[in-house]
Amino acid sequence: MRFMPVLLVAIGLMAPSINVLADAGHSDEYAFGEPGDPAANSRVIKVFMKETEKGMSYAPKKIAVRRGEQIRFSLVNAGASDHEFVLGTHEEILAHAEEMKKNPDMEHDDPQSARLQTKQTGDLVWRFTKEGTFEYACLIPGHLESGMIGTIVVSK
Repeated sequence: MRFMPVLLVAIGLMAPSINVLADAGHSDEYAFGEPGDPAANSRVIKVFMKETEKGMSYAPKKIAVRRGEQIRFSLVNAGASDHEFVLGTHEEILAHAEEMKKNPDMEHDDPQSARLQTKQTGDLVWRFTKEGTFEYACLIPGHLESGMIGTIVVSK
């Protein structure tokens, strides 16, 4: 039993490194920014999601943002079916769309996405920390293909 205190000290010394390793791959920063602070000032951009006779769409289809700016997307599902608002790079949007085809009922718990039922509203707060062209899309199977995609241009 003499080694028990030494063992406990060794485990205690290892525990912080285990936590560091577990957190090493986790980051709240993405290629297109980071989750915003809902309590901080934001520019509000209202985004409507709907079906039209030509397919499905967002209004507006293109948004201009300054690097470092925090945006509160005020989302309105004005359509007759559920819709999503998912931020990402072009590659991420396409990859996620493929995953959604395999798992159409996939639940999202990501800070860069929101799913709204018909006639529902919601907010998504995002701070754009990087310059570039990014996208927002509805990844419910068939919606992206029906035109439900928009562009965000982040500049200096």
